[in-house]
Amino acid sequence: MVQSIPPSPALRPATGRRTLRFRSMRTIFALILREMTTSYGRTPGGYLWAVLEPIAVIAILSVAFSLLLRAPSLGTSFILFYASAVLPLRFFLIIQSSIAGAINFNRGLMAYPRVTVFDSVFARGILALLTQIMVNAIVLWGIFQFEDIREIIDPGPILLAYACSLWLAFGVGMLHAYLTYAFQLYARVWNVSSRPLLLLSGVFYTFEDLPQIARDIFWYNPMIHITGLSRSGYFASYHPEYISLSYVFVFGLIPMFFGALILRRFGKDAIYL
Repeated sequence: MVQSIPPSPALRPATGRRTLRFRSMRTIFALILREMTTSYGRTPGGYLWAVLEPIAVIAILSVAFSLLLRAPSLGTSFILFYASAVLPLRFFLIIQSSIAGAINFNRGLMAYPRVTVFDSVFARGILALLTQIMVNAIVLWGIFQFEDIREIIDPGPILLAYACSLWLAFGVGMLHAYLTYAFQLYARVWNVSSRPLLLLSGVFYTFEDLPQIARDIFWYNPMIHITGLSRSGYFASYHPEYISLSYVFVFGLIPMFFGALILRRFGKDAIYL
């Protein structure tokens, strides 16, 4: 009697891991569609407000300071000067806030075994990222269309500044995703404590405008490195020497590491708290 020899385990197709990845991608895509409907609605009005809000902030700052000052610290356009810092700052704040609400927003769905905490984190982060890319592109296009911009733009530092903002947003957001759910008061504390970032991140001034004692303190705010990097791309004459990309990287890596560790250990348990 001829016996059939079973195939070697090494020759068997390893489809399990691919299947899990495909399921995770489908889950993330479904969560993104759900997020689009609930956060921005079924009409363009939600996205319209996402565009109008930064325009309003930049316009108010430009009008207010143009009445007090003859010219901004860099260039001749108040709008471009403030937009070069406001946009990457809001880019960080909005994406971070979206990721921080991952557990609260999708708590009911995470009761299903195929929906993980990280699916919710990435879904909200990706949608916020795509939305902010669209918003920033529209705002910058409008500025260059209607303002007499004579600056030579270098897109390299600008894109790097946005990449740093994204890295920081995911790092801080992943840690906050658990903290804002486990401690209900934490979200309010963060909302209040993060508001001074508009004053502390070099939006109204450049780092070099500050006295030395203020520079020594403000340097530890990673966003002032990002806004300075962004402005160096918009203004060719600006060459900030205080920027430390390694500091920004470490500042985002530490909360990302501990956030991922906590979510991996306690993420699913959070829905039963």
